[in-house]
Order: sequence, then C-alpha cells, then structure tokens
Amino acid sequence: MPGLFITGTDTNVGKTHVAGMIAAALVAAGKKVGVYKPAASGCRSEHGRLISDDAVALWRAAGQPGELTIVCPQCFAAPLAPHLAAVAEGKRIDAHLLRTGVEYWRSRSEIVIVEGAGGLMSPLGDDEYVADLADELGYPLIVVAENRVGAINQALQTLIVAMTFRNGLNVAGVVLNQTRPLPDDPSISSNLAELRARALPPVLGEVAYGERQFRQPIDWYALAGG
Repeated sequence: MPGLFITGTDTNVGKTHVAGMIAAALVAAGKKVGVYKPAASGCRSEHGRLISDDAVALWRAAGQPGELTIVCPQCFAAPLAPHLAAVAEGKRIDAHLLRTGVEYWRSRSEIVIVEGAGGLMSPLGDDEYVADLADELGYPLIVVAENRVGAINQALQTLIVAMTFRNGLNVAGVVLNQTRPLPDDPSISSNLAELRARALPPVLGEVAYGERQFRQPIDWYALAGG
C-alpha cells in the first residue's frame, strides 16, 4: 500500500497541519485515506481516556475513517518524548505496536499518511529514533520545515540525516509551513527559493499562515508510490 511518512525539522513546525492538508487533498481526489500517528505525548484527558489532538485533526481531515483509537494507539499525558512520557505513567512504549499499528489500514485504505513524533532524531526509546521507524515502515518522507529565519539550516540538516541514516531514507519532498504571523521576518519571502537552490529532494511548495489548501496541485499519491 502506498504511504507517506510526515516528519519535521523540529517540534511545533506544523507537521499535523500539513499532514491533514495532504490527507484532505487525497480524499478530494477520491482516495480512501488511512491516517496513523504511532505515538503521541502531551495528550489531554477526556472521559477518562487520553486523546491526541493531532490524531483527531488527522482523522477528521481523512474523513473520519476507522476508529479514532486506532489512529493513535499509544497516547501519553506528559509533554515529553513518547518513551519518557510512558515512563512517567509507569508504562513502556510498545515498540512492536509502533510498527504493526499501521496494518489496520492496509485492507481499508488506498494510501496511509503516517505522522512521526518530532523530528527524525527524536527518541522513541533508549536506543531508537523516529528515523528507525521511518526506515522500517519504508514510506517516502515529506519533511515539514517551519518558514522562518533558520529554516534553511534546519531543513538541510534534516535532509542530511535522512540521506545518511542506515542506507538512506527516501525523501519525496519538502514543504515550508508558516505556523504563525511573523511580520518582522524578511526570510519568509526568500526561504522557498533559497531552499530550492540548495536541497536535492524537491521543495514541493510553501503554506502561508492560515492556509488550508495547497496553492498548486501536487500528486501525493504518485509521491507515495501509487
């Protein structure tokens, strides 16, 4: 089954927003979309159950397929790396479930959108990282970079990690995303051209603050290997 793994250059760069835009675009194109967030921390409690707002946003963007609890099967309260958040609750992150939870979508979808936690080198355990999970799932990466001063450095560093991790991770493209108004940051208008001149994978476009649709059509299904 085709899929895309959404990662970021940092935390809070808008991975969920961009992943939701991709899911919504695929639904609008007539695709059955599965969405999966293997683990989430900083979750809120609702009726005695922990809920990931990121998972809810992905689920809604994809048209509410399947069960919400399957979208993110491992939710933790503390705003820490998932494995540390699990320890804070006297639990351990289930490394097997991180990888097998995506199987639910294989018979129910034409494509799955997986959103990682943090960046590629964010820990998922004592000796593994988000990059390990991305490598084992095997889906092409979409790298989300926050459009602000410093975006070029962070994006290129993430791409270097992707190219050099194990045998190299396949990067389908980069998306620049503006998460908040930055009227005094002149780099916002030049980052796209600067990054396109320096990055080997394609820079697919940019998302302005508040935008919910991509300005130019992008064939996400083809990028996912469909």
